Amino acid sequence: MRRELDSMDNSAALIAQVEAALAARTPVRIRGGDSKAWLGRTLGAPHVREVREVREIDTRGHRGIVHYDPTELVMTVRTGTPLADVEAVLNEAGQMLPFEAPRFGGAATVGGMFAAGLSGPRRPWVGAVRDYVLGCRVITGHARHLRFGGEVMKNVAGYDVSRLMAGSFGCLGLVTEVSFKVLPQPRATRHLALELTAQQARERLFGWRREALPITGACYAQGVLQLRLEGGTGSVRAAREAIGGADADAAFWTQLRDFTRPFFADERPLWRLSLPAAAPLAPLAALPGDALLDWGGAQRWLKTTAGADAIRNLARELGGHATAFTQGVTDSPFQPLPDALMQLHRRLKAQLDPQGIFNPGRLYADL
Repeated sequence: MRRELDSMDNSAALIAQVEAALAARTPVRIRGGDSKAWLGRTLGAPHVREVREVREIDTRGHRGIVHYDPTELVMTVRTGTPLADVEAVLNEAGQMLPFEAPRFGGAATVGGMFAAGLSGPRRPWVGAVRDYVLGCRVITGHARHLRFGGEVMKNVAGYDVSRLMAGSFGCLGLVTEVSFKVLPQPRATRHLALELTAQQARERLFGWRREALPITGACYAQGVLQLRLEGGTGSVRAAREAIGGADADAAFWTQLRDFTRPFFADERPLWRLSLPAAAPLAPLAALPGDALLDWGGAQRWLKTTAGADAIRNLARELGGHATAFTQGVTDSPFQPLPDALMQLHRRLKAQLDPQGIFNPGRLYADL
């Protein structure tokens, strides 16, 4: 029997709150579990600085699964639903959200997961949050409750607004429902650890990629390469024999996903560098601090006291970008956008949120 979750459709009240904010021309802070309140800018933008009041809209009262049939591999859920509850229901059916969004101690909601667009260790091999989004419902800056997409893959003409909402940090509208594609859990899993230098680890990963081994996690830190193998029983067994190494604790990947590894407890500011996997290692080592290489080297976490400009310049030179995961170290936590791309963002914001009430300035000061 499938586990039932508490269910409440609070969309009418959410629409009323947006209408009230529009009438008062008051900016709105959208929140769920507030597990990612530290990520991004403090609310506020030039065009709303003279407004003293900021209204808070809490989505946690709007919760529950709207539709889920395991045979269809599709789930539609209200955004105030705790992510942990959704994963518990999927687990009972032997299924999962494959992108491993962080749960941050269990406080994370589906809406926050969708708005932040953060993905875990499996992301390079299976895709990101937005890759599994089929559709969503959004209360726009006109107080209209619109549906974008649906519950099938081929349903989009023009802009794929539902995927565009993923990672928008609530600046385009108040999302009330999201439909996701889900996947079966792997039949077999093994966890390995190999003592290697960073260069050796990278070279071996390139070789294993060419051999198409069933790797769904590759993280290097403190002289050890942690690997996760997932797939059919035979393919996982063969990969285990080809790679060697020692068996490792599965808890490593849970801790990495949820930012509870000792590395993240360091008091120094945390930066995430998204780089090509082939980017050289030496420039990063030249910065003060410690590094953890995830996603086979494409995502590099850095605990450092280096300045924002130095980190951003390095990321740009290596062909990627940098994000500050510690609030207050820079006024622009996210990589500044080129002028042409920022113009597109402003135009999109103006279409969906013409008064600029939704999470103003959370992503960038001009949005």
